[in-house]
Amino acid sequence: MKRRWVWMLVSLNLVLLVALAFIYPHLMVSPGKVIAGHAAIATDCFACHAPLRGASAARCVACHTVEDIGLRSTQGKPIARKTLKVVFHQDLLEQDCMACHSDHAGPKLLQKSRKPFSHALLRAAVREQCQNCHRAPADKLHTKINGSCSQCHTQNAWKPASFDHDKSFALDRDHNVECVTCHVGNDYSRYTCYGCHEHTVPNILREHRDEGIRDLDNCVRCHRSADDEGGERGRDDD
Repeated sequence: MKRRWVWMLVSLNLVLLVALAFIYPHLMVSPGKVIAGHAAIATDCFACHAPLRGASAARCVACHTVEDIGLRSTQGKPIARKTLKVVFHQDLLEQDCMACHSDHAGPKLLQKSRKPFSHALLRAAVREQCQNCHRAPADKLHTKINGSCSQCHTQNAWKPASFDHDKSFALDRDHNVECVTCHVGNDYSRYTCYGCHEHTVPNILREHRDEGIRDLDNCVRCHRSADDEGGERGRDDD
């Protein structure tokens, strides 16, 4: 008889806990505070969560219209920003809000499990349009460049860049010139040394013919800077 009462008491407590979880979910099962923008619905868990199924993207877009994200608030008011407007949600391949967003300031263990943003989530047609989300660098080097960022940078991380000019060809002495002098048409996958008057084809041929050098398409094979007189590569017997 005593054992039966114990089971009844345990069952009653379980029923009570489940009932409290549905009546006061923000007190019973909430992993942490919500963001400031959701303060008005901080105690209305079912505004975002479906019972026993968790949060769903469908409930997110019920308030955050995809076409308005980054442009207008949930009340339809224009968002005033002093910085660059980041409007890319309209170009996502799918509406999986929880892939990047977590409303609650939960334990650090849960925060580490969140997936970082990936450019692979974007439609292929807009992945290379870096200027839509990123402000152009204002340093001396990048202000001279009008080409695609992907020629030197990857979408996994801005640094390190895949190209280091000092390792390929040092811009010393007379070579500290505008990028278009060597890279025609902002194509940084190619270069030419004939952008300067002394580097004409006849002059280069005349100087290198006596040394048996015929490969004049890749000057940096032998010349790494203006101070480099050239190595042994590029000759006829290579």
